Amino acid sequence: MKVVERYIMRRTTAMFLAALVWTLAIVWTTQVLAKIDLVTDSGQSALTFFEVAALIIPSIIPIVVPFALVVAVAQTLSAMNTDSELAVINAAGASRWTIARPILLLALAASVFSFAVDNGVDPYARQKNRQLVAASRADLLSLIIQEGTFRKIDDGLFLQIGERLPDNRLGGIFVADSREEGANLTYYAKTGSIVEKGDEKVLMMNDGVINRKSVTGDLSVIRFTSYAFDLSAFMSAANEITLLPKDRTTPYLLNPDPNDRMYQRNPGSYTAEVDQRFSEWSYSLVFALIALAVAGDARSHREARIHPLITAIAIALFVRWLGFFAAGKADKVWYYAYMVYAVPIVASAISIWFIVSSRSMELPTAWADWMTNLAGRMSEGWTALKLWFARRGTSGQGA
Repeated sequence: MKVVERYIMRRTTAMFLAALVWTLAIVWTTQVLAKIDLVTDSGQSALTFFEVAALIIPSIIPIVVPFALVVAVAQTLSAMNTDSELAVINAAGASRWTIARPILLLALAASVFSFAVDNGVDPYARQKNRQLVAASRADLLSLIIQEGTFRKIDDGLFLQIGERLPDNRLGGIFVADSREEGANLTYYAKTGSIVEKGDEKVLMMNDGVINRKSVTGDLSVIRFTSYAFDLSAFMSAANEITLLPKDRTTPYLLNPDPNDRMYQRNPGSYTAEVDQRFSEWSYSLVFALIALAVAGDARSHREARIHPLITAIAIALFVRWLGFFAAGKADKVWYYAYMVYAVPIVASAISIWFIVSSRSMELPTAWADWMTNLAGRMSEGWTALKLWFARRGTSGQGA
């Protein structure tokens, strides 16, 4: 590898790692926030929450890596063009391959990394994640015997234990049940206990009342000496782990169990998942080619209507949207499976044509003018808004 190629490789790699860390952190944070209820609702420790959060990372790496790469390549080449380094390289007689080679090597490494994570690490991380979530929600006994806590057991079912009494008894039991359409049930018992009968678990409530309120507002009150509230249904439902096609390993997807209920229900989803895994890795190469086609040539600053980084990201987003759209339809419409592979292949071919023909891939002139005018109007509107607030502040002080 030449000195210039090593220089480009070093700059692009540094930018790629920085973009990858920040992009991964942002996407990971948005995904983790959806798991907060694991601690708040299930009473699990922070360690379990962070373990579940860590297992999310492999699922977002294949999506984030191509975008981090297109940002790194476009920004690096744009900076080199601004510093006239691309013009010097072209003037020295170097071919476009000198610029493209280190970038494509980095893109190939990123593609291999994405393929390994998508097909090797992610399925096992997803399965472990589901096991942790199921185990935390199945730990119902430790959940409901906490004093003074109001816990959600199921949709429309809430339970609170006032205190723990000697001999494993419970005091001040309150249950709110709105699962039945058209009726709200409220249970209150002075004492109770958890009774295990084989695999079944029953909440025995003693000396209490049941309030039933109908849709019309009619209220009926039933007193009871003892009442058994079955918890085994919630325990079994929480213990049951349903694995989706995304949670399965690639060898299993290629040869699924015929008795798999998910496979029997929608066999096309397994084939669609295989197609997506075998095509998703290529987007790192596709996005690198797009960035090269957009920002790989030395250009005068007067020619640049839109920053190459914006153009590259806009085209990459459109291509990735097409890929997601095809993957989402592939399990229902058979010919979309071909589109899953056609999107990266066609995008790569178009980008290679721009590179070989020494053309710059740009957004249409009308789009560029529209975006420039829009930015100008927004700037003028912001300036006018600041002046209006300044005048209002001055008039208020004068009053």
